[in-house]
Amino acid sequence: GQRQGLGLSSKERLYVLKLDAANNRLVVGTRDQLLSNRLIASKLSWVAGNPPSEPRDITAKIRYGSPEASVKLYINDGLAKVQFQKPHSAITPGQAIVFYQGNAVLGGGIIESRLD
Repeated sequence: GQRQGLGLSSKERLYVLKLDAANNRLVVGTRDQLLSNRLIASKLSWVAGNPPSEPRDITAKIRYGSPEASVKLYINDGLAKVQFQKPHSAITPGQAIVFYQGNAVLGGGIIESRLD
């Protein structure tokens, strides 16, 4: 999501969408391209010890100061696929995601990737 110091010229503001370290590339795009409504998370931890056994409508937070957002949570092979009802910006690999059912924390994980 960084905008400053890219050294690029464009009619629209450009944002860092992805760092491709393997190919020494920085992928940039517009604010609309920064939005996504799906992500994959790993390194999951569950308060009850076990993940939900079926898809579930819950809420989730992806940043400390952000509000909870309505999501559909799918668990498969130790990974969480999260589908937001509304697109979110700055879904960033390496950041935490926390899952809630009402006021109770269900668990959380680390964002691996956003899905377009």
